[in-house]
Amino acid sequence: MEYGYYLFVLFTFLAVVFALEGALNYWNNVKGEDAQRLQRRLRAISAGHHGSESISLVRQRSYDEMSIIERGLMRLPRVHQLDRLMQQAGSTQTVPQFIILSLILAVAALLAAIALSLPLVVVIALPILAYVAPFVRLLAMRRKRLRLFEEQLPGALDLISRALRAGHAFSGGLDMVGQEANEPLAGEFRTTFDEVNFGVPMQEALLNLVARVPVIDLRYFVIAVLLQRDTGGNLAELLDNLSALIRARFKLMGTIRSLSAEGRLSAWILSLLPFAAAAMMFAVRPQLMKVLWTDPAGPTLIGTTIVMMVFGILWMRQIIKIRV
Repeated sequence: MEYGYYLFVLFTFLAVVFALEGALNYWNNVKGEDAQRLQRRLRAISAGHHGSESISLVRQRSYDEMSIIERGLMRLPRVHQLDRLMQQAGSTQTVPQFIILSLILAVAALLAAIALSLPLVVVIALPILAYVAPFVRLLAMRRKRLRLFEEQLPGALDLISRALRAGHAFSGGLDMVGQEANEPLAGEFRTTFDEVNFGVPMQEALLNLVARVPVIDLRYFVIAVLLQRDTGGNLAELLDNLSALIRARFKLMGTIRSLSAEGRLSAWILSLLPFAAAAMMFAVRPQLMKVLWTDPAGPTLIGTTIVMMVFGILWMRQIIKIRV
């Protein structure tokens, strides 16, 4: 009887250990660091698709792992452009998660506006602003990431040039950049190198890189490489010249930004001053501001003011925006 009890305890212990081991393996395969890194690379390859039919297998695998609601959202028009935008911004969210989050924010803002008995204009505008807010944040992340990529590109070109002079192949130079450079440049070059290893032609892999990262200097780099592969020439010297040109442009851009700093500060002050003044007046004398939504002419004045302010902001933006 005692032996049976000991065997029961032993088998129970082994069952618990095996269950924990299975759960740990499942977690590592689905949510582990390696699995997440693989999913990011597959998403990057899918979002950077330029025209190859081989990428359809990657997309099919991604779709099979989605729920029914997520598959329905992925069938919405222009959703793949949103997927590419999220990849360019470096977002870890999926497209269905992003869309659902935007809808939740819009519904929450609508309910809050109704609960607070706000004016009709605010009730209509607040959910729209809440729905658009994640997109605005995504665009800001994309702009910041692309600017950082552009700043890292001259160093990557120098590294590829030195690799070519040392006798390495061009694909080896891409691998070195992916291993030694910093993010986000390293991740994009690793994706390109992986595509080449998966059998994608070099020309198509470089075009996919341009599709994922719409930076004009990177486009010059890809054009230079493709022309050199067709016509020949010293690619290392060409990359050195391109790197020096990009650095000179950055230097000129910094000078222009310093000279236009006063204009940009004036534009910010003029853009925010009406909202700050309205908030201050509402805090001091609310009855003065209530005329804007209690009087029948108030919504017309608000709409006209907003339209004129938008035109003024766009005008000032074009004045201080100097392309180099």
